[in-house]
Amino acid sequence: MKPSILILTVFVLLLLLQTVIPHNYSDALHKSILFFEGQRSGRLPKQQRMLWRGDSALKDGGNLNTDLVGGYYDAGDNVKFHFPMAFTATMLAWSSINFGSYMPANEFRHNLGALKWATNYLLKTVSQLPHRIFVQVGEAQPDHDCWERPEDMDTPRTAFAIDAPGPASDLAGEIAAALAAASIAFKQSQPEYSKLLLDKAIQTFQYADMHRGSYYDNPNVYNATCPFYCSNNGYKDELLWGAAWLRRATGSDNYLEYLVNNRETFGVDYNYLDFGWDSKFGGVDVLIAKEVFEKNVSALSPYKDIAEKTICAVFPETAGPHLSYTPGGLLYKPVACQLQSTAAWSFLILAYADYLSKSSQQLSCGNLKFQPDSLRRIVKRQVDYILGDNPMHLSYMVGYGDQYPRQVHHRGSSIPSVKVQSNAFGCQQGWEIFHSDNPNPNILVGAVVGGPNVDDTFIGKRTNATDTEPTTYINAPLVGVFAYFSSNPNFT
Repeated sequence: MKPSILILTVFVLLLLLQTVIPHNYSDALHKSILFFEGQRSGRLPKQQRMLWRGDSALKDGGNLNTDLVGGYYDAGDNVKFHFPMAFTATMLAWSSINFGSYMPANEFRHNLGALKWATNYLLKTVSQLPHRIFVQVGEAQPDHDCWERPEDMDTPRTAFAIDAPGPASDLAGEIAAALAAASIAFKQSQPEYSKLLLDKAIQTFQYADMHRGSYYDNPNVYNATCPFYCSNNGYKDELLWGAAWLRRATGSDNYLEYLVNNRETFGVDYNYLDFGWDSKFGGVDVLIAKEVFEKNVSALSPYKDIAEKTICAVFPETAGPHLSYTPGGLLYKPVACQLQSTAAWSFLILAYADYLSKSSQQLSCGNLKFQPDSLRRIVKRQVDYILGDNPMHLSYMVGYGDQYPRQVHHRGSSIPSVKVQSNAFGCQQGWEIFHSDNPNPNILVGAVVGGPNVDDTFIGKRTNATDTEPTTYINAPLVGVFAYFSSNPNFT
C-alpha cells in the first residue's frame, strides 16, 4: 500500500472511530467556563465559585496613577499580558455569538460573566485614549523567577503603557476586536454596556490604524513583553481582525472599504493557515465569510475563497497545503502549547460548518465536496481526544473524568490555598513545591492544559510547562465547541 493511501486510510478510520466512553459535553462546557474564575485577578466577587482563590493584585496600575485592578492572569504565572487577554475576550464573545443558543441559560450567563470580567478590564486599558494605551501589568522575568500564588505576590507589579504616537496596532487592533465582538454579545441583555463597548472599540481601532506598527517596537515595552508575547506575526492581521469585527458590529461601509482595500497589501492570502493569539488571518477569513454566506456581499468574496482553502486544509486528500494530525488523530500545528492551536482551529471548523448548514451549501475543495457534518466529525474527534480518547487515555481537561493531569504548571493551583494556609509562601519556598512530586492541592477545574507532543506522548509534570500549563486562550474557543456538542451529544 502506498504511504499516501495508508495515511488517508488511517485518517478515515480515526474519523469513523466511535467514542469508547460517551462523553458528558455539558459537564465539559460547565467546567470550561468555570476555569476562568481560577484565573481572575483583583477583588473577587461574592458569586465566586472557585473558592480556593482569594483577592490579589489590588494596587495594579499604581505606578502610573491609574486603576488597572482586575482582568485575568493568562496562564500559570501572575502577569497580566493584555494582548492574549484581549484575544481570550474576543473568543469568549465569538463563542457567545455563534454558539450561545446551544448553551443552557445558566451557562450562557456564566460565559457572559467570564467575558465581562475581561471587557471591564480592557475598558480600563483604553480609558486614556487617544493619548495612551496600557500594555501589561507585572514584570515577566521577576515573576518567572518566583513561584508564588497570586495572593502573596511581592514581585514588581509595574504597569507599562504606550503613549501616542507610539505604535500599537496589534494590541489596539485586538482590543478593538474584543470590545466590538463583546458589544454584539451584550447587545440584547445589556444594551447600554454594549454601546459603551462599541464606542470604545471604534476609538481603539482609530489608534491602531493611525499609529501603525507592533506594540513591542516600543523600547520601554519590548523587554516587558518579549519573549513571552511578542507579536511575531506583525500587526496587519490585527488591523483586519479589528475592522472585521467592527464591520459586523456596526454594519458600516467604512469598515467594508477598509477590508476590501487592505486585503492584498496586508497579506491575508499568504497566512491563512495561522490562527491564535498572535496570528488572526485564518479567523479573519472565516469571520468575514459569514457575511458573504448571509448577504452575498461580493466585495468580500475573496475572503470567503481563502476561508474555503483554510477549511479544505483539514482534509488530507485535498490539494494544497494541509494541517497535520498526530498518529492518534489530533490536529497538530507546532506552537508553544499544542492544544491552543487545536482549540482555535476546532472553533473555526465548527463555525464554518454552521455557515454551510444555514446556507444549505457544502464545502468545495477542487473536485471534492464535503457536507457540513464532515467538518463536525473532525471537530468531534478533537473534542473527544481532549476529553480522554487518546493514546495516553488521559483527559487534558483538569477535573474531567478520573484521569487528568494532577501536577498542572500553575502557581495558584500548586501552592496550598490562602484559605487553608494564610501565611505567605515566599519566592524560593514556592520552588520547593514546584519541584516536588506531590499533586496540586487546588484543582483548577476546567483548565485545558498545553497537551501532548506530535507523537501523542505527554509528560504530566508541572516542571514541563509546554505540556501542563493551562491558558485562557486555549479554553476560550473551546467554550463554543463544547456548547455545540452539549446540545448535540449523540452526533456521530
